[in-house]
Amino acid sequence: MILLGGSAGFLTIVGLVMVLSAGSVSAAQGYDGNSFWYFQRQVVYALVGLGVAIGLARTPPTIWKTLSLPLLVVTSLLMLVAAHPASGTSLYGASRWIDLGPVTLQPSEFAKLALVGFTATILAKKWVKLDDIGHLLIPLGPVVAIVTMLGVAQRDLGTTVILCGSVFLLLFVAGVRLRYLTVVGILGLVGAIYMIVGEAYRRTRFFDAWLDPWASADTSGYQLIQGLIAFGSGGWLGTGLGTSRAKWDFLPNAHSDFIFAVIGEELGMVGALVVLVAFGVLIWAGIRIAVHASGTFERLLAAGVIGWVGLQAVINLGAVTGLLPITGVPLPLVSFGGTALVVTLAGVGVLASVARASGRAGAQKASS
Repeated sequence: MILLGGSAGFLTIVGLVMVLSAGSVSAAQGYDGNSFWYFQRQVVYALVGLGVAIGLARTPPTIWKTLSLPLLVVTSLLMLVAAHPASGTSLYGASRWIDLGPVTLQPSEFAKLALVGFTATILAKKWVKLDDIGHLLIPLGPVVAIVTMLGVAQRDLGTTVILCGSVFLLLFVAGVRLRYLTVVGILGLVGAIYMIVGEAYRRTRFFDAWLDPWASADTSGYQLIQGLIAFGSGGWLGTGLGTSRAKWDFLPNAHSDFIFAVIGEELGMVGALVVLVAFGVLIWAGIRIAVHASGTFERLLAAGVIGWVGLQAVINLGAVTGLLPITGVPLPLVSFGGTALVVTLAGVGVLASVARASGRAGAQKASS
């Protein structure tokens, strides 16, 4: 519990500080000279997320057996609304936001938590029949397919990969046979390849911006190159907090998807490694909670949550460092983004609730 709360709290604080630093220039340019605009909103989101996390930590994890399906239905409807050109908000080819005036809602973030809860519920119910693939696919297969298609409709490959990857990790943790997982993995890979080659902007991101960014340094490869320059400028100890040059309109999305590049520039290799260690501690704490969970459902729920958060962190860090294609996925707890921060902190609260339930079960067993 201490490791979970400490690492999540540390990463959230680092995120607030770096959003203030990395977003100050673009905030001042876009919001009447208010360089604190992104930071102020992120503080509000962090407080809301903290309240949600505390509330969920005090709630029995079994509530997700009944809550996950209604939440998934509502989230799917909202994803459909966001994907509609007339009602959703588009950015960089994706349409995954709903503009509500003072706030912008990203329904697919809620889908991550809802789908994990739903998948854990189904797998726990079918625990003794996991070898029967036909029995397992109903209703899990159609539900995952619908959510995946909604992600595709939003033109959001990164979130779609996280949704499908979280389900795949849960199937692995549940002990589904390797041959079934292999088939699922191949189908997922074929689907991802089709999505990449089927859209011009994705082909550009994959073949130009990622595989050979220097060949298109002024266009599709510009963001990755500027991110790498930021890392290189930081050296071991960094240029100093608040002194980033990349954030002065050189690096797009410096306060959101590419905030880790600014961390590397201002805090250096040492600061970047500290952040990586914090993520490692968070993931290790989540795995420990899953391993020591008191029941099958609780174990799967915790594994699904930490699997989603860990997978998203890997995808973001891989994109920023050039190891993976850029997909527009934020760094959990660190990048600017209200919905993402609140939902990720909610996931931390779910992990804490599983840990509390396991502690109570262990205490009752010891007393008896």
